[in-house]
Amino acid sequence: MLDMDELEHRFEVDIKVREEKQRLTGDVKQVLKAAGLIDEKGKLKLKGASPKMLKKMKQEFVDCPVIKTDIHFIQCFVCPNFQSRVMGKVLCKGSEL
Repeated sequence: MLDMDELEHRFEVDIKVREEKQRLTGDVKQVLKAAGLIDEKGKLKLKGASPKMLKKMKQEFVDCPVIKTDIHFIQCFVCPNFQSRVMGKVLCKGSEL
């Protein structure tokens, strides 16, 4: 079992849920496409995440301590500051982007 104290992080950010799906912004889509996480049809393909998990992730958001605004969880998940997701929280390194 992963202990939250084992990973080096500055912030523990709660994951929040909205009832409706959120749309990714054009900028985020471009970054994901460049990283190979969106296929040619525009479908999100995260390695190790099932379609059911992706559907759940599309409804989640976090209050990012680095950007200082609410962001889509998928944007947080692919961020270089993302450490781990543990028990409804994201462990964030907190480095400047």
